[in-house]
Amino acid sequence: MRHHGEVLVLNQNYEPLNVCTWRRAIALLCLGKAIELEGDSRVVHSAASEFRVPSVVRLAEQIRRPLPQIKLSRQSLMARDEWTCQYCGRHSKHLTVDHVIPRRLGGQHVWENVVACCTDCNNRKGDLTPREAGLTLLRVPQRPRFVPYLSFATFRWALNNEVWRGYLEPFAPHLISR
Repeated sequence: MRHHGEVLVLNQNYEPLNVCTWRRAIALLCLGKAIELEGDSRVVHSAASEFRVPSVVRLAEQIRRPLPQIKLSRQSLMARDEWTCQYCGRHSKHLTVDHVIPRRLGGQHVWENVVACCTDCNNRKGDLTPREAGLTLLRVPQRPRFVPYLSFATFRWALNNEVWRGYLEPFAPHLISR
């Protein structure tokens, strides 16, 4: 987990926007562009001042950005499926991407037809449907709903930070399974 030294940046309306370094966050605070909401126990010193390292900051003014579409990528797919084979439940960093309905049968490369799959299950399934291979999906694949300004993988990772979780939870309560 890499939360050490990283800061969650919220829009003025508390919507998560970004994760930045503590140096960038302190610069935003010094310029009056952000307000500290949560701090770290660490303190950094400049020639004339000392600053508590922030953990969460909120921008002083609302930033308007167009809503991006979540892109289907290997990283986002693995984040959606929590690095877990969707057939046997094995958790691993060495998973493949499986098309539930094989491409030869018209299956498309879309969120609703791809899942994380371990190599054993992928070899067993091959170019068959799950039913033909005697496999059952743990859950039906769906396009993730999430906070659109953070990448899906970053959002899932950020949920592991207990301080940040309270700020993220309202934007995706369906992802909070702990």
